[in-house]
Amino acid sequence: MLIFDAARVLIPFVISFAVGIAAAPLLTHYLYKHKAWKKKGGKGKGMGDDTGTPLFDGLHKEREVSTPRMGGILVWGTVLATVLGLAILGWVVPEPFAALDFVNRGQTWLPLFALIVGGLAGLADDVLEVTKSAGGLSLKWRLLIVATFGLFAGWWFYAKLGVSAVGLPFVGAIPLGAFFIPFFILVVLAIYASGVIDGIDGLAGGIFAIIFMAYAGIAFAQNQVALAALSASISGATFAFLWFNIPPARFYLSETGSMALTMTLAVIAFSADVLGDGVGVAVLPIIAFPLFITVVTSMLQVFWKKVFKKKLFHIAPIHHHFEVLGWPAYKVTMRYWIITIIASIFGIAIALLK
Repeated sequence: MLIFDAARVLIPFVISFAVGIAAAPLLTHYLYKHKAWKKKGGKGKGMGDDTGTPLFDGLHKEREVSTPRMGGILVWGTVLATVLGLAILGWVVPEPFAALDFVNRGQTWLPLFALIVGGLAGLADDVLEVTKSAGGLSLKWRLLIVATFGLFAGWWFYAKLGVSAVGLPFVGAIPLGAFFIPFFILVVLAIYASGVIDGIDGLAGGIFAIIFMAYAGIAFAQNQVALAALSASISGATFAFLWFNIPPARFYLSETGSMALTMTLAVIAFSADVLGDGVGVAVLPIIAFPLFITVVTSMLQVFWKKVFKKKLFHIAPIHHHFEVLGWPAYKVTMRYWIITIIASIFGIAIALLK
């Protein structure tokens, strides 16, 4: 049974990767045909000041107006195609393919809903970004969308699934009562904020692919096979995206990808928590350490500017700081991949030890 369950996780991973590789040329052709890139490069004024972002613009401005956005469509589109394909295959040929259908109410409904909501909301932002030089959805609207989803998802866990606690390693479940819902919203917003790591070719794709595979391992160890299969499918689709995103990137993940992945990651982390008698949320800062440090350095940069009237880093998040120091982009990317692998292994170990 263990080997069979492992196949139920690994097969969706391979299928997603294969579907993504096959679909990428079609998406690429469409994005280049319609010139789906920003019409004005650079970030304009920096966060927390009016000095602009000359260092970032010098590193990336030219590529932003020649490389398409919306590459994240490949990720969530591939996952949805895999889900639908396996469901149809299981219906047409129940034996043995029905076991590969990993959609169920308790484990995967909400993560799939997060993937769809994040993907479509991000897509709206990207469409506005490439059609209007003024930019996409404002930050407050994006945060409102994410917070509203967090409110709904937190309520779903609390009211529908009966979850009102989070697990801590070596301690067990810590009851939060009704405060579970605002805590859920806070975590979703924090992970969404880490989406700004999508700033160097290959960086975000490799990191997210590793993180989701790590959660597939945790869910599988907790006998949450459907959740593990979904996580593995997302990882496979992200690896397919990465195949075309390594330098020089054929397209960028952009908001439709980062919003879909960050919102889904939050839900999967909570799903692998008390629901699986685990500690999925507590190990999130470990497994997703590059995302965590991205948010922390961005916050520190804003704080430093407000309080000390100067920058702490040349650019925030810190991966751009390393570029300014002279690290080639590929060196930053590969070292971040290595860090994510090591952090994920450590996080899995903590999760399994509990």
